[in-house]
Amino acid sequence: MAHVLVIGGGVGGLATALLAARQGHDVELFERDTRAPGTALDRDFFGWRRPTVPQAGQPHALLGAARNVLRDDLPDVYEEMLRLGARERHELDWFDERPPARPGDEDIVMLQARRIVLESALSTSLRAEPGVVVRYGEPVTGLSTASRAAERGTGRGPGPGACVRVTGVTTEAGSYAGDLVVDAGGRRGGTEGRLAAAGCRPPVVERHRTGLAYFCRWYRLPEGMPEGPRRPWAVTGGSFAGCAVFPADNGVFAVTLFVHTADATRSALRDPAVFEAAARAFPPGGAWLELGAEPLSEVLATASLDNRWSALVDELGPVASGLVPVGDAIAHTNPTLGQGTSLALWAARRVARTAHRDPGSERFAAEHHDWAVRTLKPWFDFQVVADSAIGERFATRAGRTGTAREVAALFDCALEDPEVMRARARVRHLADPPGRAYANPEIRARVARWLAARPDYAPNEVGPDRAEWEKLTSG
Repeated sequence: MAHVLVIGGGVGGLATALLAARQGHDVELFERDTRAPGTALDRDFFGWRRPTVPQAGQPHALLGAARNVLRDDLPDVYEEMLRLGARERHELDWFDERPPARPGDEDIVMLQARRIVLESALSTSLRAEPGVVVRYGEPVTGLSTASRAAERGTGRGPGPGACVRVTGVTTEAGSYAGDLVVDAGGRRGGTEGRLAAAGCRPPVVERHRTGLAYFCRWYRLPEGMPEGPRRPWAVTGGSFAGCAVFPADNGVFAVTLFVHTADATRSALRDPAVFEAAARAFPPGGAWLELGAEPLSEVLATASLDNRWSALVDELGPVASGLVPVGDAIAHTNPTLGQGTSLALWAARRVARTAHRDPGSERFAAEHHDWAVRTLKPWFDFQVVADSAIGERFATRAGRTGTAREVAALFDCALEDPEVMRARARVRHLADPPGRAYANPEIRARVARWLAARPDYAPNEVGPDRAEWEKLTSG
């Protein structure tokens, strides 16, 4: 078995360490923060300042793909999340009467919980796992490397085009050797700079700006009210703004508004009163906020997000061996589709299951990359297309026509047709690619009939018009 070194103690790092240990590997995890997630959820979620994890306080969606990894590979983590207050929600619960079950319906169940619930459950299991050493407050500062030439005994350093062999990590406390280093440090983890310092060719980075800004505020349902309205929980919006509600654990939920980064009304949404007035103008926000929920946070803003794919393989082959990325270090995705945790858990599981296969070799690095391109990249590309459509709509404030209108109709039709909802949910939960689910002749026929019965259908008209929006955001 392998000695695995994991850089970063976020969701991807914790999951990689735990899954690898349960495959029989020895694991050391290095995390710059001095504290670990605990079970005091509100204290850690609202009071823990985590500048290196800016998304920690934002809503998260644990889609069916993530739930399946937890349920199948980490059942103790799954049960601990439920014990801590996470809730299951089946996508077909949208309907007053759930349609008859079909094989595969278990893939479209999500876990509603804040990120801290998953982190806490992973940390609890990791503390009890033999063969794991977690080094909190000990960030990685560099990589130990050896060129292939040096390994063959020539003593020559890496030349242009050489694949650098990563043999371990360094911290201020010393050096640690390992068979495999896993970069779970996120898109800002610093590994690219460390590879450059070691003489590596640069990673191949693909980046797409989203042009979207998000504003989120957390609330708690009134005492004695275990859950909010079953409807509406869908994302709704017009040609310039949108709203979504994210039910979480223990009666906590988040309301999110999103607009284009160039929208002049954007800065006003930081004001809690303006935020609430604007959120109430959309069906999800209005339905949840009218329940008398208690605000738990200020308005949390985030913007300048991108979809970023980073590959440690170029046209010459791997730029480094002995090092593989997981989570945001390989595929950082904008949160609109909620894919990030699922993709991170897929990669963590794959590393754990393969780390015994000559992990320091160029072949191992190339195979990990090929797997990521086959398994993760299609969902990354899907995210890019979806965000481009939203960003263009918000930037131009134009309604959808043509094919875009038909795509929008699929989502609206799903709210009334269980079969279309099932197809939509299988895409949303990463169970089926869009090309398979949406090309199904029956689904296409159902959406066509739905559209034919509504010749005046105009998508993205739910919520305030522009004049009302500007009035709401003027304070």
